Amino acid sequence: MKKSKKPIIEHLDEFFQYLDIEKGLSPKSQEAYGRFLSRFSDWLEKSENQELLPHQLTDKHIWDYRVHLSKKKNYKGEPISKKTRNYYLIALRSLLNFFADRDIESIPAEKVKLTREKEDDSLNFLNLNQVKKLLNAPDTGNRVGIRDKAILESLFSTGLRVSELVGLDRDQINIDNTTEDLEVVVTGKGNRTRTVYFSPRAVNSLKNYLSIRKDDEKALFIRYRGPKTGDRRISTRSVENLVKKYVKKTGLPKTTTPHTLRHSYATDLLDQGVDLRIIQEFLGHKNIATTQVYTHITSKKLRDIHKKYHSGQNLENKEKKDDQLP
Repeated sequence: MKKSKKPIIEHLDEFFQYLDIEKGLSPKSQEAYGRFLSRFSDWLEKSENQELLPHQLTDKHIWDYRVHLSKKKNYKGEPISKKTRNYYLIALRSLLNFFADRDIESIPAEKVKLTREKEDDSLNFLNLNQVKKLLNAPDTGNRVGIRDKAILESLFSTGLRVSELVGLDRDQINIDNTTEDLEVVVTGKGNRTRTVYFSPRAVNSLKNYLSIRKDDEKALFIRYRGPKTGDRRISTRSVENLVKKYVKKTGLPKTTTPHTLRHSYATDLLDQGVDLRIIQEFLGHKNIATTQVYTHITSKKLRDIHKKYHSGQNLENKEKKDDQLP
């Protein structure tokens, strides 16, 4: 290991090149890392540690940074969530792993402990009755409602991330009057491609939506508000807002987001007995450990079923009843 003579802050440009060239991260992922590490850079400057060298970083610095994050507020003036704090810490871990990969002496990445999250903080999902209420919420008597229903049906049918959904183009959707289901190849995180599957119900909603499109826009889903010129592709924020609108309309949990439909899709597949490795492929997860979060939900369900129905749970009561027989 060698001791770098450059402050940590001055290594960031090299780190982003490393993410691009060696790790192959997408521009959006690199942008996210930049956003999260800018918080660490700001903290180093405010704490007068801008000249801190990699080998001078200590456990005390890490602790002070975690305290700083715990006091950070969001746009509502509320403390940021544990999940968001962990994003900042994961980015810092990646920087330390970069130092290790370059044989630059620094504190090990595992010294950066993540904040423990409650299970409910990291995974929200709807049951099938709730999903049905949400999918049926749009008023299909107008073009916005027809589009919104197609969006919601597509999200639940495919498990697509919102960024993947809004990136779809019309020429990827090859359907006609005889089409009942649809397969589409998408490119997700890390430029990994996978096939997603649209159910007959989702295909029917797409047919209704495309039948009212009289424009030449390339994007599959477009906005109807704002300028009529330029790119009219719907944004991820707009999809988040339309989900929020229908969540409020149906009285579903306020924590419901577009990503909740992805969670609901995966949980439903697991409930139906689909192998976790297959679900990993459907979701486009690079690591099976990411997919395993869903087993926490189904494990609880299995535990409840076992407790309710397994004879062993009621054996003692049965024996007592048998003892009371003449």
